[in-house]
Amino acid sequence: MIPLGILASAGGVSGPYATGGTIAEADGYWIHTFDASGTFTPTKDLTVDYLVIAGGGGGVKVSASSATFGQGAGGAGGYRTSAGTSGGGSSAESPLSLTNATGYTVTIGSGGNGNFTATNGSASTFSSVETVGGGRATNNAAGSLGGSGGSGGPVDAGGAGTADEGFAGGAGSAGVGGSGGGAGGAGNVGVRSGAVAGLGVSSSITGTAVTRAAGGAGARNDDNDYPGDDGAVGTGTGGGGAGLLNGGTAEAGNGGSGVVIIRYGA
Repeated sequence: MIPLGILASAGGVSGPYATGGTIAEADGYWIHTFDASGTFTPTKDLTVDYLVIAGGGGGVKVSASSATFGQGAGGAGGYRTSAGTSGGGSSAESPLSLTNATGYTVTIGSGGNGNFTATNGSASTFSSVETVGGGRATNNAAGSLGGSGGSGGPVDAGGAGTADEGFAGGAGSAGVGGSGGGAGGAGNVGVRSGAVAGLGVSSSITGTAVTRAAGGAGARNDDNDYPGDDGAVGTGTGGGGAGLLNGGTAEAGNGGSGVVIIRYGA
């Protein structure tokens, strides 16, 4: 990794030509990764590729006093990129042309909280590019709209995804919530063995293929108590839904925070 703002020369590669984020060099590119909000400032005019992912939505918690014992999951944060496939099955967007010595704001969206009343994920932004936070799962209502939609309650429809960012959440069925929508595929209908999460999208913008922005998994409701899984930090993955059999309370998963990755030629 190259310390922030320090120029380097490695194997004949000069640069980097900007400050901000955590900086690395791979495959003839300089790569700036933002896991927290900050500023990207070019030291010359640049044309850059980007990956911008919002925070994932939260899943729904469950207790013995709930009307049902299998809850739904949050949707993935919206996914836009100029380096590969964008969310919702969309093609790559155009790179951005940036101006020397101009500071471009980077905002990293937080993941939504998993709870009895879950919350949506927050938007991520870079320059003119903004992505929508993942939709929250709901209890006894349709899932929330988001970058990818949250799943519906045990008998309710999933929330819609945002065009060119993600897919819809899965519907609840037979008293069990569905899974959250992902950037690469819709959420699945609730089943007692647990609804499989909506697919994420793989990107090699860092030089290594990484799949991000999957939906959260719908609750299991078969032979045990199952807390929902948290979405991983920096992926925009939705939080998982909680399932309960033996009484007490099962916690829901929180959505994963988003990420912004910027790449330009070395």
